[in-house]
Amino acid sequence: MAHSLSFPDSLRDGPTVGDLGEFEVIRVITEQAGSSLNGDDAAVLRHASPNSRAVVTTDMLVAGRHFQLDWSTPEQIGQKAIVQNFADIEAMGARPVAALLAISAPTHTPVEFVRGLARGMNQRLEEYSAELVGGDITSGDSLVIAVTAIGQLGGSLPELTLGRARPGQTLVAHGKIGYSAAGLALLQHFGPDNVPEHLRPLVDAHCAPVLTPGRGMVARAAGATAMTDNSDGLIVDLNQMAMKSGVRIDVDSSSISPDELLSEAASVLGTDAWRWILSGGEDHTLLSTTFGDAPSGFRTIGQVTKTRHEDLVTVDKKTPAFSDGWRSF
Repeated sequence: MAHSLSFPDSLRDGPTVGDLGEFEVIRVITEQAGSSLNGDDAAVLRHASPNSRAVVTTDMLVAGRHFQLDWSTPEQIGQKAIVQNFADIEAMGARPVAALLAISAPTHTPVEFVRGLARGMNQRLEEYSAELVGGDITSGDSLVIAVTAIGQLGGSLPELTLGRARPGQTLVAHGKIGYSAAGLALLQHFGPDNVPEHLRPLVDAHCAPVLTPGRGMVARAAGATAMTDNSDGLIVDLNQMAMKSGVRIDVDSSSISPDELLSEAASVLGTDAWRWILSGGEDHTLLSTTFGDAPSGFRTIGQVTKTRHEDLVTVDKKTPAFSDGWRSF
């Protein structure tokens, strides 16, 4: 059962995690993502600034479901693990400061995979001036990567929750929409080695998404009230915001229409790029509502109104053409 998980040949030249054992594998991780706060039974974080609150979230990546070993390098998987967790911290208007890593891995897992994973995580952590401060590793039949992210919410302004969108606000977004889903579709069609070179940015967006650090804090400081990240699909995630806030959200199609890259990918695959945009997810685009102008780095993509339509989320005041998204079960 454990050996049904197959790693690329490029990772198999060295020892496995079973060969080295727990403490040596932990040493490999801390070599790639070191922290002065790491190395004891628990990490003691630095004292937060006055009038601040802790923000904590956790998320898992399961091999074969959230990533494919023949599609993504260990570094990309590590980058993705950090971004998807830090996006949730950013979506509260907070600053990510630390992460913890827990791994369940078959004993035949190459140490080079773990080393690359930690290296990729550290690349994203450094962008945020954050650190990997601890975690755990154990053997298991499946490869499961769990990250817990810790953030700080400073000042007296409230956090950016899903239930604080109000009629009369504008809907704003930071980041690409539809790129990750398009990248996944390209990988499923061509495989990892045959994707046309000019479409590789879409594949990169799926395997190793990028989020500009600090945009959640900027939006909160500029007066945003509600925020989420596009992880399960644009319509699905906005539906959650609309439902919890008791409002309707209308998206302007011209503000999210397929760009040249998405249009080209859709043409190559013979599909509709709007499916990726409306229901793709995993872009980790920040979606927020505000009464003022779009905060720095954001663009206006819609309006918040009172609920007077059978759909909580509409596109050009009509039922969206696509409204499905990611399902965990």
